[in-house]
Amino acid sequence: MPSLACVDAALVPPPRYSFFGFDGSLPEPGAFPGDTPASAIDDCCLTSPWSTDLSAALYKIDGWGAPYFTVNAAGNIAVRPHGVTTRPPQEIDLMKVVKKALDSKSKGGLGLQLPLIVRLPDVLKNRLESLHSAFDFAVRSNGYESHYQGVYPVKCNQDRYIVEDVVEFGLPFRFGLEAGSKPELLLAMSCLARGSSEAFLICNGFKDDEYVSLALMARAMDLNTVIVLEQEEELDTVVEASRRVGIRPVIGLRAKLRTKHSGHFGSTSGEKGKFGLTTAQILSVAGKLRRLEMLDCLQLLHFHIGSQIPSTALLADGVCEAAQIYCELARLGAGMRVIDVGGGLGIDYDGSHSSDSDMSVGYSLDEYAATVVQAVRYTCDQKGVRHPVLCSESGRALVSHQSVLIFEAVSATVPVTKELGPNLRYFLDDLTDDTRSDYCNLMAAAFRGEYESCTVYAEQLKRHCVEQFKEGVLGLEHLAAVDGLCDVLAREMGAADPVRTYHVNLSLFTSIPDFWAIGQQFPIVPIHRLDQRPGVNGVLSDLTCDSDGKVDRFIGGRSSLPLHELSSGGGGGYYLGMFLGGAYQEALGGLHNLFGGPSVVRVSQSDGPHCFAVTRAMPGPSCADVLRAMQHEPELMFDALKRRAMEFDANSAVACSIARAFDSMPYLICGGSHASELISSDSDGSTSGTEEEEGGGGFEDEEWEFMRYLSV
Repeated sequence: MPSLACVDAALVPPPRYSFFGFDGSLPEPGAFPGDTPASAIDDCCLTSPWSTDLSAALYKIDGWGAPYFTVNAAGNIAVRPHGVTTRPPQEIDLMKVVKKALDSKSKGGLGLQLPLIVRLPDVLKNRLESLHSAFDFAVRSNGYESHYQGVYPVKCNQDRYIVEDVVEFGLPFRFGLEAGSKPELLLAMSCLARGSSEAFLICNGFKDDEYVSLALMARAMDLNTVIVLEQEEELDTVVEASRRVGIRPVIGLRAKLRTKHSGHFGSTSGEKGKFGLTTAQILSVAGKLRRLEMLDCLQLLHFHIGSQIPSTALLADGVCEAAQIYCELARLGAGMRVIDVGGGLGIDYDGSHSSDSDMSVGYSLDEYAATVVQAVRYTCDQKGVRHPVLCSESGRALVSHQSVLIFEAVSATVPVTKELGPNLRYFLDDLTDDTRSDYCNLMAAAFRGEYESCTVYAEQLKRHCVEQFKEGVLGLEHLAAVDGLCDVLAREMGAADPVRTYHVNLSLFTSIPDFWAIGQQFPIVPIHRLDQRPGVNGVLSDLTCDSDGKVDRFIGGRSSLPLHELSSGGGGGYYLGMFLGGAYQEALGGLHNLFGGPSVVRVSQSDGPHCFAVTRAMPGPSCADVLRAMQHEPELMFDALKRRAMEFDANSAVACSIARAFDSMPYLICGGSHASELISSDSDGSTSGTEEEEGGGGFEDEEWEFMRYLSV
């Protein structure tokens, strides 16, 4: 540890520098001896020309994005909607989609506002087909004597068009739905009315008489409904309801396995899991059904090892345990015919193809399917039991890729300047003896290249100055000067934190809630400028008034994200995409600070000039929408504000602006066009009163349209 005494006045400074202790002059800015500043981007070679391939490697796009996302020659993220079979002319440039969404209607755009969710039904269809193809191949190649038909758990994303797409795309494969609550059951019944008659309607979750009655009504409508017992006492509810309505149920039960994995997602499995029956309870249910002469109604066994199962070894262990229970139930006389392996088919969020974390999995779709088929076939053959129909509830694997969240970085913190501010001379003149000693020691250590000593002296100087500021000895200018000096020294020594904060037009709690809640990481990447070298390491800060509203952990173990400098002088926005977030994020998102959900466009591949067509566009919730969600009444609020404005002789433009604010999304309006539409000019407003008095429409027409919109 260096001595904290003031340097000897006889110390001769290096050339070009002088200490305050000698003549009061300031050191010239420039590199200090031994200066080795840290590079902002340390992952890629800084000497070679940049390329889109280097960007793809830097952001691991070929790892987590394959086969649906790539970087095109223009440096933009492109969607390959049909996976590996996508031809180059079919690729969809995400920047062209953003331009179409954001451009005003007068320019041929949709006039939407960011943030924006881009839904990709072609990707969803390919995921479903790939899942079925993997199981179909495993069934045929392993001599399995039954078939696979999966279900989509609607809790992953209950959006109407996603659920309807799953039913439509899954029609040739008898693909069904899983519900975990009464409203989910209602939407599943409605959608499956247009699906395959053989498709399963799996009823999970806690149940009361109304839930069970709905499920039995679905069976009366010729829907292939299975009521899965999550608790032993639910059996009594099912039996009583079936007798009352005169419909014989098909019953499944969820087994509480011993097998579980140790990650976060494994907490829902094992002997202490939230759902499921123990072996003793399974025997009790079978015994009660036998006494009621309903044992033939028990036809399905369900289990859940946990989401994001990391390896096929763990999967095989769990499936073998469940298959043994299935075979034992068949031995007891149950009418078993289906084994439902539940969820757990994971996706590779970080592109590492690793089984060592919750962010990745160490297998492919084909390997997952083969493991399930082989484990069930082996156990059933060993016990002499007929091979059951295989079912899975692979929601995360189905819908994660089909949704991309686009948002804009609107500003960034300013990097540390190399210039010493003008306040430094003022600061030096008022130094006390203690702080002057700290300053002399700091500068001397910097000139000698003793960077560890510099850190000690800098912290001591700042601490003493803060103490004297609190006592009223130093002013705000002094604190600014000492902070500037220490920042410059840290930068010159390469010890300054190179990470900058990018402020994004987004609510983390609304659009990426799993990051805040459980630390789930998603790939976040600039969707353009990928033919340029990123020069900044940054973290993302959202719009909410909450210190947790930031993204400071990224895939690959990074604490910052390589980014580009923001354009200045009208160079356009800087757009980022969050990928693989199609499962859970929309349903879990809240209204923190009353920021609602994003705008949504549904984009399908087409043979037109831009390779895509927007088949549906929906603006995000307005201020009126989110206020109404919290029991406010925008109509009454608007009337009160209008009366208040008129009391102060405000012209009609004020009330018009308030009306438009209710109709606007809560997020920032970036760019002048939208802002100018929101705030009417005073000059226009000054003459509008005459038009209103003459019955010329003016504001009254706009107000009427707004009120009609609120009512709708």
